[in-house]
Amino acid sequence: MNKQPAIILVRPQLGENIGKAARAMLNFGLTDMRLVAPRDGWPNPAAGPAASGADVVLDQARVFETVEEAVADCTHVYAATVRDRDMPKPVVTPREMAAQLHRYIDEGSTPAILFGPERSGLTNDDVVLADTVLTVPVNPDFGSLNLAQAVILAAYELHTYADETPAYQPSHDDRLANKEELLGLMEHMETELDKRGYFRSEDRRNPLRRTLRNLVQNASFSRQEVHTMRGIVKSLARAPKTDD
Repeated sequence: MNKQPAIILVRPQLGENIGKAARAMLNFGLTDMRLVAPRDGWPNPAAGPAASGADVVLDQARVFETVEEAVADCTHVYAATVRDRDMPKPVVTPREMAAQLHRYIDEGSTPAILFGPERSGLTNDDVVLADTVLTVPVNPDFGSLNLAQAVILAAYELHTYADETPAYQPSHDDRLANKEELLGLMEHMETELDKRGYFRSEDRRNPLRRTLRNLVQNASFSRQEVHTMRGIVKSLARAPKTDD
């Protein structure tokens, strides 16, 4: 995406986690990383190897002394937290946030998402600067997400919200067989099976035919697969070769 939300890491502690967050961001096309008072300073030599090639994010990362400075140009800020802060703010999941972010971005705004330090998360003073609380619906008995996990969940939902990749793709590129081709296969199978006494009695003929037809219909055969299946049936129907 051309415009994007700022990903703001507030007082991050480990360079490795900054690098992993950068990797998570670039996986889904995000590059605006902002660091607020990183504990070990910046640049951090441990971030590069952990980023696994997401150097563009680290190279462009901007450092701020306070959260107020980091969000100064932002119009709508989300605070990622799993704790109930008892503040009068709307609470959304990453999926709903993604929908909102796209609307803000389409309007020309610059939204942002705050992520707190690894050990303690965001403070109430951090959260009070946000417009909306972002909460991931995790196991209530174990809600611990590390920094990169939290970033990747938000980035993934934001990316997939506008992604047009089909949710399901057939395992082959060939066109699906039409009904005429499927019926031809069904009738071919039934004819050869009838010759070999598969339909043992008239009262069982129709139920067995329907079962066979359902098997063929539900297989979602391509045209090439129907052709192959008919070749198999034809081959099985031939008299076995005998040695002279």
